Amino acid sequence: MTTAPGLRVGTVGGRWVVAAAVLGSGVVFLDSTVVNAALPAIAKDFDASLADLQWVVSGFLLALGSFLVIGGSLGDVFGRRLIFIWGLVGFAVASLLCGIAPSVTFLIAARVVQGAAGALLVPTSLAIISSNFAVEDRARAIGAWSGLAGVSSALGPFLGGWLIDAVSWRLVFLINIPIIAVAVAIALRHVPETRDEHASRRIDVAGGLVLATGLGSLVYALIEGPAGGWSSTDGVLVVVGVLALVGWALLEARADEPMVPMSVFRSRQFSGANGVTFAVYAALNAVMFLLVVHLQTDLGYDALEAGASLLPITILMLIFSPRAGALAQRIGPRLPMTVGPLIVGAGTALLALVEPGVSYWEVVFPAVMILAAGLSLTVAPLTASVLAAVDDDHAGIASAINNAVARIAGLLAVAVLPAVAGLSGVGESLDLVDGFGRAMLIAAALCVVGAAIAFLTIRKTEPVFQVARVPALPPCGDPCLREQSEAA
Repeated sequence: MTTAPGLRVGTVGGRWVVAAAVLGSGVVFLDSTVVNAALPAIAKDFDASLADLQWVVSGFLLALGSFLVIGGSLGDVFGRRLIFIWGLVGFAVASLLCGIAPSVTFLIAARVVQGAAGALLVPTSLAIISSNFAVEDRARAIGAWSGLAGVSSALGPFLGGWLIDAVSWRLVFLINIPIIAVAVAIALRHVPETRDEHASRRIDVAGGLVLATGLGSLVYALIEGPAGGWSSTDGVLVVVGVLALVGWALLEARADEPMVPMSVFRSRQFSGANGVTFAVYAALNAVMFLLVVHLQTDLGYDALEAGASLLPITILMLIFSPRAGALAQRIGPRLPMTVGPLIVGAGTALLALVEPGVSYWEVVFPAVMILAAGLSLTVAPLTASVLAAVDDDHAGIASAINNAVARIAGLLAVAVLPAVAGLSGVGESLDLVDGFGRAMLIAAALCVVGAAIAFLTIRKTEPVFQVARVPALPPCGDPCLREQSEAA
């Protein structure tokens, strides 16, 4: 069953669909960042090491990044609302397990399940909007979804800090359950079921598993190697990870129906935009992971104060991201995507001065404001460049790839950067003083790399790249889009 798109922004039905999609994807984006404020409390309760805390973050990102594209494919085949609801239920169960975790190992395992469930939610929530709204209102609906979902991510450290100080770090996970209950109720009552009737029923599970194996092997070695002293096992895992990732690329290139059509990367703009995404989001995740911990363990902030330190990012992005998108539409994305990462890098470099004895208003606040200004200038043009680089039929897969790149960038940053910067510690003795500044400078350098990629690859106007289609696909990947084109 496929419902022809006809919902309009501002109608009652449209609001319900957007609300369900925002709540569903919002808990995923929220849990990507809310846990950062809880890390010192988790370390204290479980006497956890820095490596353990890296796994609490990385386990979630590993499953999320590896299976995002597969999650979108499952929705196309079996029904977007059905997979969306299953993702919600899975995320609720995983959140409950996180909230009652008796050990850090149990918590890490539950976070992996959370990430896998999140991989069902994020792509299907966007697909629900795309397949239900009229073409002329689709961009506005997607804008509302992305803006509200982005706010949930930025509010994560602040909300997490408040819950930790008021009750316990466990509430950071348990709060998801009532939110998900509301999302399920709305989805069952107000969200029409849609699917791509022409989508192949062959899901590239092998591709997802090989990608997860490659990333998992590398991340395990990069986290556990520095923590316990490099061993031959760690070396073997690095080799296995690299070979698996190379094998994944070859597998996808030769597959008749791959999870990631490698032909999209022949577009210079698409590849460049994803390169910028990788560099900037790696730096951003390093900041979100390390700053909140550093402020609590080394500068004496409580969880709420540390989480609130990042609140200016939310405020500035709400105000200026739409304006940056409009600017990029007038002058092209190249200049904003070059200057924006440089500003993010400047703010990140300023954070290197955050050390015991330095006040919030002296260094942290101006650094965060600069970083927020750079993100506001970068994010909207970046998203637009990704979608503009492919034809409309493949906007969904392009978005899923870009989202996966952002999550994998965060995963690798959290795994690699602490070791490179020389950070360590266990339980209450967690100490980031010596290596925090180095970590921020490395993150700033990543932003400069992102700016260089944008300057070299992004153009003011770029012809839309027509993705090579496999025989199983119809002329239009989304039946809703096909019907509109036929009507035209």
